[in-house]
Amino acid sequence: MSGLIQAIRGMNDITPEQAAYWQVLEKIVIQTVVNYGYQQIRFPIVEKTALFARSIGEVTDIVEKEMYTFEDRNGDSLTLRPEGTASCVRAAIQNGLLHNQTQRLWYVGPMFRHERPQKGRYRQFHQVGVEAFGMDGPDIDAELIIMTARIWQQLGLTDLELQINSLGSSECRENYRELLVEYFSANEQGLDEDSRRRLHSNPLRILDSKNPDLQALIDGAPKLQEHLDDASRQHFEALKVLLDTANIQYTINPRLVRGLDYYNKTVFEWVTTQLGAQGTVCAGGRYDGLVAQLGGKPTTAAGFAMGIERLVELAKHNLVLDNAPHAYMVLAGEGSEIAGLKLAEALRTELPEIRLISHCGGGSFKSQFKRADKSGAQVALVLGEDEVRNQTVSLKYLRQDHPQQTIAQGELAATLREYLHT
Repeated sequence: MSGLIQAIRGMNDITPEQAAYWQVLEKIVIQTVVNYGYQQIRFPIVEKTALFARSIGEVTDIVEKEMYTFEDRNGDSLTLRPEGTASCVRAAIQNGLLHNQTQRLWYVGPMFRHERPQKGRYRQFHQVGVEAFGMDGPDIDAELIIMTARIWQQLGLTDLELQINSLGSSECRENYRELLVEYFSANEQGLDEDSRRRLHSNPLRILDSKNPDLQALIDGAPKLQEHLDDASRQHFEALKVLLDTANIQYTINPRLVRGLDYYNKTVFEWVTTQLGAQGTVCAGGRYDGLVAQLGGKPTTAAGFAMGIERLVELAKHNLVLDNAPHAYMVLAGEGSEIAGLKLAEALRTELPEIRLISHCGGGSFKSQFKRADKSGAQVALVLGEDEVRNQTVSLKYLRQDHPQQTIAQGELAATLREYLHT
């Protein structure tokens, strides 16, 4: 006999018990971004590989080592999306969403990276992402950050630190890149293997190294803040004023460079110490050149993405679940199944908000009441032979010390409506 086929390492099932927390968290996050005027966009999980190579950067870790890439039957190179921004930009261009207009968009779904699985880092992971197009001022940067702060407040999260930085324009970033190459080349003997590989291809990523042996060398590197152009410096200063006005606490982290090539000017991360090595729960920034880079007309843009797995881990103890059924219909005796089916559907029509489980599979009253209790239902609706014959229902309270009632079936919806709203 064949053995059990297990899930792929780093790609996890989400059980009903876990999914209940996901649903509550996603509802809070999505309702918040919708309240700020953002609209949902949906795009495919699979895209052409060239989309990510061109946008993220061919010499980034994601493109070089982490993407799930394959050839389809036509010989085209396709990739499971490793992040959402490139796909969102491609979809916005292709569907004409950026022509002489601003857009505020959000999306939710799985992303895929072939990383070493550990707590908070998985090969299939889920994100809520937000992208704003056509607004070039620091006000939209501030709105994105303030919106995330509101989400943390609503999730009851207090131990999150906001780190911000400016990468400047593409021109000053390129000049700064040359300074870094010169500095680290002069100190190449002190670099680890990973940093040597990045030295000429992506030297800004060296600043983000977690190797403790490199920290002194990194501390001595030229500071990007000292090499910003005037426009980038003014943009960053204005952003800080807006955050100060909104009472958003932040730390300027000169090492914050983000792992994707398309960022410029503002970058930010919300980090925590509660998740071990994987401390970033939300990250984003500006990417003013990406739309043109992917074939659209030059359009300014900014956005962020937050990891659902990490947020659930942080906020789980604050989330109030409300997914238990209101009622469980117990059916036993001749005619109860047909009568119960009709009554259950009538209740669902009259009370669209009711969560009602109608028992299936037979069994004694005792066994059905055990299932009713285990389900977490507030009340049991009992249909036995007497109730079917008299067109009544016995209403038994499972969580409160109230006497059992016998109610005419025609009055049950009104009784339950009153109960549910008290």
